[in-house]
Amino acid sequence: MNSPVSGGGSVVPFRAAFATSSPGQVGFTREELSRILDLYGRMVAAGEWRDYAMDFTRDLAAFAAFRRAAERPQAKVEKRPSLRGRQGMWTLLGEHGQVLKRGHELAGVLAPLERRLVKAVVD
Repeated sequence: MNSPVSGGGSVVPFRAAFATSSPGQVGFTREELSRILDLYGRMVAAGEWRDYAMDFTRDLAAFAAFRRAAERPQAKVEKRPSLRGRQGMWTLLGEHGQVLKRGHELAGVLAPLERRLVKAVVD
């Protein structure tokens, strides 16, 4: 029963700890993560990538793919919902941090990596 809790004569309404107005961190949906991990698995099979890392903060969710674990990421996919209304919430970053592609759809942003995979498999 959701009844007020009384303490010392004053009435304090019940408030759930998880009821906040802003989310704690940005994350990937199941479909987004499945798409990214599918590409990662195919790049591993082609011998392009060997390791990955994920980062989740209040502002962004990032997936970084590495050729070797001790290097900087060869590719990084970022999701920034705050940019949804502007150039798109998805960004593909290259090895040196340059923006390779921005967009509103994940599939379009992953397209350059898909093309690289096809080229790697053909060679």
